[in-house]
Amino acid sequence: MEVTSQRKKSLSGWIVLACLAGGWGCAPPSAEAPGADLRRDATVAAVEKALPCVVNIATSKIVKVLDSYDPIFQRFYGHQKEELNSVGSGVIIDEDGYFLTNLHVLERASRVQVKLSDGTIWDVERGKTIRDTDLALLRIQAPDGKKFHAMKLAKDDDLLLGESVIAVGNPFGLGGTVTRGILSSRSRRLPSHGKVQEWLQTDADINPGNSGGPLINLRGELIGINVAEGEGQGIGFAIPVKQIAAALAKFYTPESARALWFGARVTPFNAPLTISFVQPRSPADQAGLRVGQRVLNVNHQPARNLVEFQRLVTARPDNAAALEVEENGRRRSLTARLVSFDDLIRQRIGVRLENITATNAASVSGAPGDGVIIESIEKDSLADKAKLRAGFVIVAIDDQKTSEVFDAADVLSARTAGERVAISFVVPPSFGAGAGRYNTTVILR
Repeated sequence: MEVTSQRKKSLSGWIVLACLAGGWGCAPPSAEAPGADLRRDATVAAVEKALPCVVNIATSKIVKVLDSYDPIFQRFYGHQKEELNSVGSGVIIDEDGYFLTNLHVLERASRVQVKLSDGTIWDVERGKTIRDTDLALLRIQAPDGKKFHAMKLAKDDDLLLGESVIAVGNPFGLGGTVTRGILSSRSRRLPSHGKVQEWLQTDADINPGNSGGPLINLRGELIGINVAEGEGQGIGFAIPVKQIAAALAKFYTPESARALWFGARVTPFNAPLTISFVQPRSPADQAGLRVGQRVLNVNHQPARNLVEFQRLVTARPDNAAALEVEENGRRRSLTARLVSFDDLIRQRIGVRLENITATNAASVSGAPGDGVIIESIEKDSLADKAKLRAGFVIVAIDDQKTSEVFDAADVLSARTAGERVAISFVVPPSFGAGAGRYNTTVILR
């Protein structure tokens, strides 16, 4: 029997009244599965996944550094103290204990320790830094075989304007704290360290102590490293994952790890790895590696990330690396023969160099990082003809500071026969008359 429209309305009203009178509430049947918790949404899942990967960075003494961040540190941390102070956050990106933080956080630490979400405290090995990106890579000092929770990096350009993002860190030393917002801008150009940086912008609160911690998406993936809070509420900034991946490609190289010249870089951090840079005339170039090739195996083993790639490339005692790559759908087998820094520098200018250390610094009246000491010189070499002598300190090559042997090798590896190379060096006071800084030029053979 057909019910008229008026009768339908009347019936609906009586049903509502009956429900209210009976206290039923008339809520629709719950779609919640038995035993499920409606509070456990994507944000909660992402936070639970991220927290074990986040570290609280502490130091026994806060060091004053004259930069744009110093007023913040002085306001919240006051004068230098000897007890353990929390100065920032970090995020573990590899299960062997490698983690990222901001360089401006690390510079304020006289002795670095990290505290994990499980309460354990670990000492930290000093690592690599890239000042232009305000990033530092360090490693937790742990027994061999110890594994840590590591955060996965998002794809370089997998960023959605307006998507929900979460900042994780230790603001004001309070311990693991999360704030949520949206991605307000994918490319905000702001001045930092004397140059303009392109940062992510978010309205998730980023406070002192959040610096160095991760900005994550709802998958729990790293999309940025928190770097600074804005001038007002609702504005914070983070180094984007694309810049992080580029920095990691510089950190994880045979050159930085083992002082071996390879001459190629791969990205992103996790497999599949792709050749992103090849230095002309390098061992990688001579082997046939080209930009865009996808790395399948190294020494017959798959490399799941940059850490393993670096380890496998430098694993053989003969410094040879057998690589299988894919290019235009075809597989190729290549062999790169890495060259030690010592051999590279000796071949180019005829000297053997050593870093200035706490042990030998007094002999050259210098300090670690001031330059590299000439340990020996080959007879009739370019260096010998340029009147360089053992004990002199090379401080720059082609106006690029040589803080360590790596810097000298990096410059010389990019030069070819016939090029002029300017060398700035210091004659230490121990040589008596003639001590001071000088410049010379050699023409590479």
